[in-house]
Amino acid sequence: MTQAPPNRSPFLPPLPPAPDPAPLMPEKRLSALLRDIADDPARDRISVADLMAAMQLRAFGALLLIFALPNTVPAPPGTSAILGLPLVYLTWQLMLGRTPWLPRFINERSMTRRDFAALVARISPLLERAERLLQQRLTQITTPTAERAVGALCLILAVVLFLPIPLGNMLPAFAISLIALGILERDGLWIIVGAVLGVLSLLIVWGVIWAVIKTAIFLLLHAFAQ
Repeated sequence: MTQAPPNRSPFLPPLPPAPDPAPLMPEKRLSALLRDIADDPARDRISVADLMAAMQLRAFGALLLIFALPNTVPAPPGTSAILGLPLVYLTWQLMLGRTPWLPRFINERSMTRRDFAALVARISPLLERAERLLQQRLTQITTPTAERAVGALCLILAVVLFLPIPLGNMLPAFAISLIALGILERDGLWIIVGAVLGVLSLLIVWGVIWAVIKTAIFLLLHAFAQ
């Protein structure tokens, strides 16, 4: 129980008013964090481990976006396999509610700061445009329990992205990117949109796989019939 302060003498000047509490600094968005890393002259190279350390508690959303976004556009063969493996690791941990972790051979992958700065310069305009549309809403979708369910869906999408399925990487990667942005900014609406798109992409990919299987069976039957 606190005691009341003693009465001050009427001959003493009044106490100055208590200072207002310092305002909370707004959390930096991903685009600003990436620019800070790219502009840091103390870094010669930027590794995956550096990105994880810089993102701290937002590492899940940031790394999901970094590894998924390049797969949303046409890329050289094998790109989805290289970038898909870290996504499988990360989405598995998201589903289990664990701290993001990547094996050493992925963590140590790096690029020069100059190349990283060029990459950030290319993606920043699109990322900043998306960030202006993001806001905290439907936050019940961003709770740890809900994120585990989202992680399970993202794991399935990451596995599909990793497999060599024709046209099977772009839509799942785009869905993971939307979900990652929603996780970053606690925007449940974007997570829902990404999840719906993810389910649709799985249906489309399954249709492609089924068409390939039917074509293979048709060709085999005709080959043995001759």
